[in-house]
Amino acid sequence: MKLEQNKFHKNFKLNGVSFSSVDEILSFSKSISVDIHLFLQNWFSNEIAITVKTSGSTGTPKSIQLKKELIINSAKATGNYFNLPQNTKALLCLPIVYIAGKMMLIRALTLGWQLDVIESNSNPLEIIKNKYDFSAMVPLQVENSISKLNLIKQLIVGGGVVSNCLQDKLQTVTTNVFATYGMTETITHIAVKKLNNFSNKNTNLVENLFYETLPNVTIYIDERNCLVIDAKKVSEEIIFTNDVVQLISDNHFKWLGRFDNVINSGGVKLHPEKIEEKLSKIITNRFFVTGITDDKLGEKLILIIEGIKQEISFENCSLSKFEKPKEIYFVSNFIETETGKIQRKLTIQQILPN
Repeated sequence: MKLEQNKFHKNFKLNGVSFSSVDEILSFSKSISVDIHLFLQNWFSNEIAITVKTSGSTGTPKSIQLKKELIINSAKATGNYFNLPQNTKALLCLPIVYIAGKMMLIRALTLGWQLDVIESNSNPLEIIKNKYDFSAMVPLQVENSISKLNLIKQLIVGGGVVSNCLQDKLQTVTTNVFATYGMTETITHIAVKKLNNFSNKNTNLVENLFYETLPNVTIYIDERNCLVIDAKKVSEEIIFTNDVVQLISDNHFKWLGRFDNVINSGGVKLHPEKIEEKLSKIITNRFFVTGITDDKLGEKLILIIEGIKQEISFENCSLSKFEKPKEIYFVSNFIETETGKIQRKLTIQQILPN
């Protein structure tokens, strides 16, 4: 009897090619990329789990084991939530070395999608002419693809925060765009948030603020007000995150920021992510805020901007007096992970070595 992961949907196509056996898929995958071929070899093996790297955006990258049975459950959950049946036309433009790229391939194999694979770069739609039902991108790819985004019906965005500026641009496209919440340990997203094309203008704010969990996901908060995820279909263990949230209902939450990023400045707790959301109204370059040691305040809030030095006025971004950065630093280039996420600690170290 074939193991579940050794099966694939009869309608599955890869770059327009159909297959009648696993061997045919493995042979064809060599012509696409070594990484895809090696991953598929692993996927179709008799091992019950695969090894996946975490992104390293909030700590040192590590390798974890994910059971194939749970990965298949995740693929089916996405297909059901977004109504993506067999013969869905999908585009893979993310690196296959990380879970988000792997999951696009597994969804296609499991659900019978017609998947096109292109090289992962910062402008994935630049030479694309075909139309697609579904794809996944990181914010930088979305930013660079606005003019051609209408080629995709539904798009999920992960791997970073969608800025207010980018969300404003998304209001002009027909694509239904969703921010995702999840991590490697939850086999990508367990919750999504609609970013545009709101059906009712009165619900715009609600849909804009809150994430909705996928089916079979239970959420609650711990004593730190951090999100706890109980999703047995994709993780055998309960996951205690470092994400501070506000619970809205049994299946809706508002993300406030990272617990390990909270700045205690003179007894006032500041969430950098909320401050950055306000600052994005006036700063177009990439930036972030953080806290550094201060004799008087314990920690003081500073602003770090990528690019050349410029004048910054905080008049028009609704910052409280505590949320206004005490100092501003400029750096030519942020240090990034392989997936393009800003490595804050390393970037700070190059500005303030001590």
